[in-house]
Amino acid sequence: MTTIRQEDLIQSVADAFQYISYYHPIDFIQALGKAYDREESPAAKDAIAQILTNSRMCAEGKRPICQDTGICVVFIKVGMNVQWDATLSLADMINEGVKRAYGDHHNPLRASILRDPGGKRTNTKDNTPAVIHYEIVPGDSVDVICAAKGGGSENKSKLAMLNPSDSIVDWVLKTLPTMGAGWCPPGILGIGIGGTPEKAMLMAKESLMDPVDIYDLIERGPQNKLEELRLELFEKVNALGIGAQGLGGLTTVVDVKINDYPTHAASLPVAMIPNCAATRHIHFHLDGSGPAHLPVPNLDDWPDVAWKPDTEKSKRVNLDTLTPAEVASWKVGQTLLLNGKMYTGRDAAHKRIQEMLAKGEPLPVDFTNKVIYYVGPVDPIEGEVVGPAGPTTSTRMDKFTEMMLGQTGLISMIGKAERGPTAIEAIKKHGSAYLMAVGGAAYLVAKAIEKAKVVGFADLGMEAIYEFEVKDMPVTVAVDSKGISAHQTGPREWQMKIGKIPVTVA
Repeated sequence: MTTIRQEDLIQSVADAFQYISYYHPIDFIQALGKAYDREESPAAKDAIAQILTNSRMCAEGKRPICQDTGICVVFIKVGMNVQWDATLSLADMINEGVKRAYGDHHNPLRASILRDPGGKRTNTKDNTPAVIHYEIVPGDSVDVICAAKGGGSENKSKLAMLNPSDSIVDWVLKTLPTMGAGWCPPGILGIGIGGTPEKAMLMAKESLMDPVDIYDLIERGPQNKLEELRLELFEKVNALGIGAQGLGGLTTVVDVKINDYPTHAASLPVAMIPNCAATRHIHFHLDGSGPAHLPVPNLDDWPDVAWKPDTEKSKRVNLDTLTPAEVASWKVGQTLLLNGKMYTGRDAAHKRIQEMLAKGEPLPVDFTNKVIYYVGPVDPIEGEVVGPAGPTTSTRMDKFTEMMLGQTGLISMIGKAERGPTAIEAIKKHGSAYLMAVGGAAYLVAKAIEKAKVVGFADLGMEAIYEFEVKDMPVTVAVDSKGISAHQTGPREWQMKIGKIPVTVA
């Protein structure tokens, strides 16, 4: 009978969440390298180059791949013959490991978990509790998977109770475009089929932990119906032309994973959960001999891609002298390098601004002719002005866009993924523009930030208003002053170029 020590599990969980904060799984990063090599869309190729460069920088610097260091998800399988040398419960041991990982002063990770989600939404400060899935299995060891799941990809999860005669492929191809680009493609699509609704969702999530092997499957050919379905979905999803960051291109997913389970004769539950470009998970095994050993990957296994600002093709913009007329001159798809001062703000800050404006109270900063960046950065360590600071999903700020453009003097916004109809209408009305930074390149973006200080709502923590001073921060004009959106034109163009799925014009 194997005895597992409490400290061994705690330290293994802590080491695992630190490890995955800065190391991509090698199979995923190599699949992304293949996508880069075959990509023909300039915008998508540039986005993948930023993600790959960011990945190597994080592996070298041991800093988070993404500013959203994720909700902690743990799958644990405990052998029936295991004995514990512990005083804490299994959940408490895992949560102690999470707490230790996220508070590590060498690489502090952003705490994003809020208690009382339907009420005050108060940050727990240490990213606990984890979401834990338990299974008791034969054997005398413990197997653990730790994953850090970003909010942008989690928010795009889908579940449908189809009729048994319905087409799963048709549902996926209809549903995926409605998810937008907030899940930061290219990534992995996890699908669960059967069981009950909650079982289908769990299978979809767990499938994302499997190795990326779609190219091996293509080479050897399918051996069962599920493998045939994986290949069909892989081809057809990529034929949608959504592409990296939703800008249009050849690769939307680098793999499609599927798990299934028997279900009721009247039912066909289907769940779909994407993994983003910041795919992060690690598997380890405890056999009583001590904490898990996590192998250090070889940097030679990373694709040889090094992104640098293109000063010839991109326009340098001085944010300190920016005018509405200059913003109105930008064209959709144009790449810019931003220089000067900008403000930050996301959900909580926007809500507070709304409340202050309604009461006639002065705001902590003057947004006149300024740009706001939707970001919640990681805390800095020694020598940094700010930690990884990539963009958050912009659609969450759509309902505040008219207020910000109409009442504060703001003239442009930066975030990730598309804007919805409400925001686009406000942008067009005020002659503004929306700029997109690459999701999944947070450490790379942070290197463009030369100064950072909190200037408002300090009590909101990572959701406070910062003033950033940036040098050559790369962005793309995703919605111009005429209301033209690159997230609409790009995928439509590439779906037509690929030519495997008919384009429907609304």
